[in-house]
Amino acid sequence: MLKLLKSGYYTSVQDQGRFGFRHKGVPVSGAMDGLALSKANALLENDEDCAVLEITMTGPTIEFEENTFIVLTGAKMSTTLNNQPILNYKVHEIAVGDILSYGRLEKGFRSYLAVKGGFTTPVVLKSRSFSKSLTRLTYLPDKSVLPFEPCSFFTPKIEEIKIDSYFEETVLELAQGPEYDILNDHQLEKIFGTGFTVSNENNRMAYQMTEPISGHAVSMLTSATLPGTVQLTPAGKLIILMKDGQTTGGYPRILQLTDKAISILAQKKYGDKVSFKLVKG
Repeated sequence: MLKLLKSGYYTSVQDQGRFGFRHKGVPVSGAMDGLALSKANALLENDEDCAVLEITMTGPTIEFEENTFIVLTGAKMSTTLNNQPILNYKVHEIAVGDILSYGRLEKGFRSYLAVKGGFTTPVVLKSRSFSKSLTRLTYLPDKSVLPFEPCSFFTPKIEEIKIDSYFEETVLELAQGPEYDILNDHQLEKIFGTGFTVSNENNRMAYQMTEPISGHAVSMLTSATLPGTVQLTPAGKLIILMKDGQTTGGYPRILQLTDKAISILAQKKYGDKVSFKLVKG
């Protein structure tokens, strides 16, 4: 087990997500940055769907009560182990009583902490991911205790990989959405010819862009949406659904982010700049 002496701004348990229940209105949830999740589990030779901690903006202070091995991926937060700096994308051995502390956010927005074997928190609808409508918690408070199976011996095949820099990228690749054809030339020029700024209205449900494009008067029935769906409001606002986003929506679905683009956007915060690039779906 480990104890969160301080929980940080928004720390939650996430895995790859909750699939097979969208027809019942259940969001996918799961790690906002799927690339960071996958690489953390791969370095520890975990199953690809093992649960990790997703740490947003400011990190926790953690005391380990069992021996294990850990990997940190995603955003860089000047992390220390027993007051000594440690690197992301590297396997670290942990002993009982060790203290992991997160400091200043340096690059990115969301960091991930994986333990050998994954966290063994309750499974709800085939996933351990926190979800507002399903699980008791949406984020972890101070003094939370999280279970995992202790591990005293592990010889990783690969101990360290190159630190990822994709979260520094600003170009988001996307494909045409079902209502792409409603866009006129002026709107297309605005979307693909200029950049956008991440609004302060951004969270696990959706990211909004500050700059509007021209609006529309299209009326449509509520239709299925996915993480990465870009919706256009009548006022010309761009809303990009994320992992906790609703399963249906009534705004035109003009574009769809790639999985990598979702990971890139998940590492952006208020005021960061992005641009869009159309690719074949």
